Amino acid sequence: MFPNSSILGRPPFPPKRGQANGFSMQLPVPVMFSQQQMIDSQFNMRNTNFHGFPIARYPATPPNDWMPGHSTPPHGPSVSVVTQGRKRRSDEHSQYDLKRQRFSSPARSVGVSEAASSPLGAHRAPPHLRSGGSSPALSPHTPKPTGCVPPLSGEPQRSVADMPLPPAKDKLSQQILDLFQACKQQSDDLEKKEVCRAQLQREIQWLFPNSRVYLAGSSLNGFGSRSSDADLCLVVQEGPLNQKTDAVYILSLVQKLFYRLSYIERPQLIRAKVPILKFRDKVSGVEFDLNVNNVVGIRNTFLLRTYAYIESRVRPIILVIKKWARHHGINDASRGTLSSYSLVLMVLHYLQTLPEPVIPCLQKEYPECFNPSMDIHLVPEGPRDIPPYTSRNQSTLGDLFLGFLKYYATIFNWDKFVISVREAAAFPRPSSREWRDKFICVEEPFDRTNTARAVHEKIKFDAIKAEFMKSWNMLQLKKDLNFILPVRATIQKR
Repeated sequence: MFPNSSILGRPPFPPKRGQANGFSMQLPVPVMFSQQQMIDSQFNMRNTNFHGFPIARYPATPPNDWMPGHSTPPHGPSVSVVTQGRKRRSDEHSQYDLKRQRFSSPARSVGVSEAASSPLGAHRAPPHLRSGGSSPALSPHTPKPTGCVPPLSGEPQRSVADMPLPPAKDKLSQQILDLFQACKQQSDDLEKKEVCRAQLQREIQWLFPNSRVYLAGSSLNGFGSRSSDADLCLVVQEGPLNQKTDAVYILSLVQKLFYRLSYIERPQLIRAKVPILKFRDKVSGVEFDLNVNNVVGIRNTFLLRTYAYIESRVRPIILVIKKWARHHGINDASRGTLSSYSLVLMVLHYLQTLPEPVIPCLQKEYPECFNPSMDIHLVPEGPRDIPPYTSRNQSTLGDLFLGFLKYYATIFNWDKFVISVREAAAFPRPSSREWRDKFICVEEPFDRTNTARAVHEKIKFDAIKAEFMKSWNMLQLKKDLNFILPVRATIQKR
């Protein structure tokens, strides 16, 4: 990703006796600042960059790096030479000026709403990597995209709010729709996350000048709710990274930085298979999980985002199923049950494998758009022109919810098969270590690992199966969502 520049140098301290030389031995000396300089970085972002040093002191962004969006100022001084070293007059402000919102003020800072309303311009590929070489937003002669996926950067295309919702023909379907409408993530929820992402990217670039921070997961894939946490991916290099050593080392440096940021609280390093740094943004109140170079999360975010908008029933049914699973205590990978990602894949697999599928298999229908080896810069642009899918299956939301519960309660053979969205099928379990002796097998569509590996205790597996059976029996009898998920209380929690 960064062939013309390097983040490699030496660590800020020598290795301990017996410590192996690795990626951490090649990291740059992190830039450390005094407490006053870090405070200044929050509120003095006008005539200098965040810590009072000229921006030109650091390497410029490589020409083939992902372009920052409106929320991220371009590298290089944003004011004329005349203004350097003195207070700028009101008529000299740059269009890229962005000041962090003060905690006590309910109003948004000038420029913040404009910066974040174009969600996640950082995901856009640079012009020379896009087809045609120019942005549709900039060229009036470029035809508007006809794809089903809403734009990320303000192209003149229908917004998420314009996506038609399926009609409710029965009480259960209406309850699902009402719950979805009340709990789905709103544009201002996404805006808050994007503002924090852009700010953190600027801060982290003082440690790793050519790094980028990307929003991923449910915040961007279309299946998020108002209470959803946000997943961030810090990309520091193009190739793979050792998650056990290098990622932990990088996150420990970022954690020290976050301790000095007044708007970040409780930065906690979690040493998992994919280590994360958990923290909370005081301004927005959003909880964040930051990983390093887990780029498969960026790929699957845009795959799921396409599934979310390719058929109007997908988002409501998945959001309600996530709420149902959370209510019954089977949606928490940290406690040995299903992750939200595994649940989403299970629903998509069910919708793909009906006699009349509700959704297609995108990786089979459009392999060029979801190629696992595609340059990560091009991933967001891949599914841009995929059209909506017209299914001959006209089942209501209520029927689909009942069918989902029945499928995993009575039809699917957990002991012998792997749930696969990539193949739109259930294939026999391989004998490899990844799948052997696992209670639930859900294939990750890109790296083909088991996303349900957290379910490693039989008692938890039995509890998951029991909830499917219990809820299916109750719902087919009552046809009322309240008997398996209290609608009003769920709406209040959002």
